[in-house]
Amino acid sequence: MALSNLERMIQLATEVFDVKNDPSQLDVDQHVIERMLRLHPAAVSEYDDGNGPVAWVLCIPTTISLMNRFINREINEKELFDLTPEDAAYDALYLCSALVLPEYRQQGITKTLAATAIEKIRARHPIKALFSWPFSREGVLASESIARLANLPLYERKKD
Repeated sequence: MALSNLERMIQLATEVFDVKNDPSQLDVDQHVIERMLRLHPAAVSEYDDGNGPVAWVLCIPTTISLMNRFINREINEKELFDLTPEDAAYDALYLCSALVLPEYRQQGITKTLAATAIEKIRARHPIKALFSWPFSREGVLASESIARLANLPLYERKKD
């Protein structure tokens, strides 16, 4: 029996990020999703083709101070999330992750989800910068494209 879209998305996340073997990464579960939604309702985006999710985009609104600590490797991804205060004035946005099932790639889904999330977050917060920690060449290109579209500077933490 074929895997559902949701099962394939979970499998893809496991393959790409391998969070079980890297405790410094944010292990996204229902508790993390709930907190992300408290930071801002647009922090979690999904595209569903009618048969379940085919794309997920996670953006974490935070502060430039925490962004700089993350970029400079003073804190890890999990610490960035844990240290981000709720109900604050956010001025930076972490492009945390974007996953798209292979047959849906190169259709602009990630860019559309991210642009919508950024627009909604910017309506309430003075976002001055985006930052990312890309795990693939596609991640680098997507982050750059999203930053150009949002007309915001992009800072990148290099992969180990």
